Amino acid sequence: MILTFNSRARKSSKLPPGPNRFPIIGNILEIGPKPHKSLAKLAAKYGPVMSLKLGTLTTVIISSPKAAKAVLQTHDLIFSSRTVPCAAEILSHHESSIAWLPAENRWRKLRKLCQEQMFSVARLDASQNLRREKLRKLRGYVGACSETGRAVDIGDAAFTTALNLMSATLFSLEFAPEFDSDSSQEMKDVVWGVMKCTGSPNFADYFPILKSVDPQGILKEAKTYFQKLFVIFDGIIDDKLKSGGESGKQDLLEALIEINRRDENELTKNDIKHLLLTLQNERFDLLFH
Repeated sequence: MILTFNSRARKSSKLPPGPNRFPIIGNILEIGPKPHKSLAKLAAKYGPVMSLKLGTLTTVIISSPKAAKAVLQTHDLIFSSRTVPCAAEILSHHESSIAWLPAENRWRKLRKLCQEQMFSVARLDASQNLRREKLRKLRGYVGACSETGRAVDIGDAAFTTALNLMSATLFSLEFAPEFDSDSSQEMKDVVWGVMKCTGSPNFADYFPILKSVDPQGILKEAKTYFQKLFVIFDGIIDDKLKSGGESGKQDLLEALIEINRRDENELTKNDIKHLLLTLQNERFDLLFH
C-alpha cells in the first residue's frame, strides 16, 4: 500500500524510516523499472512501514498486514482521499469521478449507485451467461486460429474479450464484435489510450511545476482520448434517451438513465459519463495490471 502527501505536508510530522534523499528528486532513482521489486528490497532494509520522497511527494509505503489493516479499517476515513494524478484532472474528471472524490456526500451517493446497480448479487448473477458467451467466443477464435495455423496475439485477444464484456454489461452492445476487424480497432485504441495515459508515470505528478509544460505529452494525449471517449458515450446515451427505455435491455446505462429521468439533480448526464469512464478504466486496470 502506498500513501502520498504533497509538499505542503507538515515538515514537523514524524515520518517512518527510509533511505537518504537526493536534493530535488528525492528517492525516485531507487524505484527502478520494477517498482514492486525495488520496494520489497527497501522494505527488507527499512521495515514494513517506510517513507520515500518522490519529487515533491512524501510517500509512505506499507507492506505489513497489521499496518494495512489499521489504514484500511481502523482509520479508513483519514486515509480515504487519494492524491489526484494530473491525467485524472483532464475535463475535470477528478471532480466527478468516484475514484478521486473525497469520501463525502457525493462520493457516498455514487458508491451506493455502484453497489446497487453494478455489484449487486442480482446484477452479477444476471450477467453470468454474458460472461460465458464472451469466453466461448474467445475459445472459438483461438480454435479457428489453431486450425488454420495462425498465430494468436493473446494480449490483444484478451483485451478484445474484456472490452466486449465491459461494453455489453454497460451498454448492451459490443465495441469490438470481431477480433481482427479494422472497424473496431479505433475503439480499442481509444480505450487503451485512456488506460495508458492514466496509468503511465508522469513527471508532472512528482514535480507540479512541470504541469504547464507537459514534458511527456501525457496530458495532451489524455485530453484527446478522453474527448473521443466522451463523444462515444454521448452518442450511446442520446440513443438510449431517444428510445425511452423501449429497447427492453436492462443494462447498467439504462438503470443510470432511469435515475436521471426521475431526478436530474441526483444524477446528471455529466455524472453518468464520468462514472462510465471510471468503471471501464478500473475494470481494465484490474484485468491487465
